[in-house]
Amino acid sequence: MRGKCPCAESTDMYDERIDMDNDRIVLCGANAYEMKYYFNEQFAGIPESIKEELHIICVLFTEEVGGIFTIGFEPDGTLSLQTDAEEDDIYYDEVSSGLLVGEIRRKRQELFESLSLYYRVFIRKEDVSQLLDQSGE
Repeated sequence: MRGKCPCAESTDMYDERIDMDNDRIVLCGANAYEMKYYFNEQFAGIPESIKEELHIICVLFTEEVGGIFTIGFEPDGTLSLQTDAEEDDIYYDEVSSGLLVGEIRRKRQELFESLSLYYRVFIRKEDVSQLLDQSGE
């Protein structure tokens, strides 16, 4: 039986496997194999309560499904959730992971929209007035 991933501590060590696509900027992620949680310090300005919520989302995902789970931003600023597993992980269930990703997306939609806006304004330095005009259409 698979052990629980405590992933209690953030780590400054960045695991290259956590970034599954070089065009994507990883916000945070958890790795059940190494029992680590990663938070990208480029996003240090995010409020602590949001950081804690992201930590909980990532750790609970890897405790339930296993593998590696990341939350990141695509080049266009949209937020993406990705999950992956090692080839020899017989406990990892792709169907369950897909269902859980969908559930997280639905339940945290407002959070993810806010994070996407944060990324576009504070990281990509897009014009806020244009972003507000786009959302009002």
